[in-house]
Amino acid sequence: MKKFFKRIRLIFKVKRFFPFLIEFFTSKMVPVKQKVISTGLIIGYFLLPFDIIPDFLTLIGIVDDVGVLLIIFQQIIKMAPPELKEKHNLD
Repeated sequence: MKKFFKRIRLIFKVKRFFPFLIEFFTSKMVPVKQKVISTGLIIGYFLLPFDIIPDFLTLIGIVDDVGVLLIIFQQIIKMAPPELKEKHNLD
């Protein structure tokens, strides 16, 4: 349940996430291996057509996609160096 609320709070931090994401991929503090893993997660999400809940169920299907993206973003935040997380206030 704690992880669920953490993901919900992440929705409200989306504005801060895009500058963080840009810096994550351009920073020399982040190892190349973590950048490759993060890129693979993002590309895999968009390339694999598998949905737990089909998108034709309108709102429910979209919530499913948002949930998966939040999990991916949360994993990227976990891989980031502490300095980068603090700079963007994403702890």
